[in-house]
Amino acid sequence: MTAPLPSELAFIRFVSVENMMKLVHDIGIETMLKDLARYIEDDFRRWEEFDKTPRVASHSAEGVIELMPTSDGEDYGFKYVNGHPSNTKAGLQTVTAFGLLARVDTGYPELLTEMTLLTALRTAATSAMVASHLAPKDSKTMALIGNGAQSEFQALAMRAICGVDTLRMYDIDPAATAKAVRNLEGKGFTLIPCTTAEDAVEGAQIITTCTADKQYATILTDNLVGDGQHINAIGGDCPGKTELHRDILTRADVFVEYPPQTRVEGEIQQMPEDFPVSEMWQVITGTAPGRVNDRQITLFDGVGFAIEDFSALRYLRDKLHDHPYFQELDIIADPDDPRDLFGMLTRAKPS
Repeated sequence: MTAPLPSELAFIRFVSVENMMKLVHDIGIETMLKDLARYIEDDFRRWEEFDKTPRVASHSAEGVIELMPTSDGEDYGFKYVNGHPSNTKAGLQTVTAFGLLARVDTGYPELLTEMTLLTALRTAATSAMVASHLAPKDSKTMALIGNGAQSEFQALAMRAICGVDTLRMYDIDPAATAKAVRNLEGKGFTLIPCTTAEDAVEGAQIITTCTADKQYATILTDNLVGDGQHINAIGGDCPGKTELHRDILTRADVFVEYPPQTRVEGEIQQMPEDFPVSEMWQVITGTAPGRVNDRQITLFDGVGFAIEDFSALRYLRDKLHDHPYFQELDIIADPDDPRDLFGMLTRAKPS
């Protein structure tokens, strides 16, 4: 007896790295960053509808592997992501990721996708969305400290969403800065390579730190931060890894995504459990203040949260209605009789 062909329910849409790159170029990277920021902000506005839990993390001496789940009651999403700072020495990515979106009512997956590129895009979109609420108005200059894989995405998002047009760039590895300068030439920026972090922050309204070393580090010291600046601290986060001197935190108003996760992984792991923070969803909905004056130092202690990935997955699913950049994978066993999975297997036996 011939096995039946898979039903339509057996297939889900899969977006490969190749197709993700085609989609980004078709839509345009700055348009996609603005679209993602809008989706993320919309989901922050309905923050209370989501399941929320700190990500499930498996730590090792080399790095961390994490699962990031959430649901709004209609869709369920998760992301697998790693963070291994030493990978670059072996020619590997520090961060890789993939994700899935499923229906809550049936549990059937709808979308499987690469998320290494998509995470870079959503991280940058989140940073710029937050900066649109917290950074000084008409910010034009950003210090970009850490010029690795995330740096160009951060720059383009801040340009597209906040109007930043001047980058003061520093990395402990001059080759990383040279790489970022090459990639951003012709993108509408004034690019200023710097030899120290102190040089980089001079005249900047926004300071972005995006470093990857898995250690307590002082990338930014208190004396480098002036009144009125916005700090976007988004480097790879985990217990035992920081970028900012704790004295900066005492001077700044600190904004976070989800406090139970940030207190373990973010800059505020250096501070007591009762250290005051504001949640960004409250700022966005108007239930908590954001920037209130020109002298205030605002600090986004961004560690990345599952709802942002959910927003990115939701955006991608919607875009695939209009763009053909996906494959269909036969990934769900869907027998004609849902009680006869064994019969489906039996009928598939070669004659």
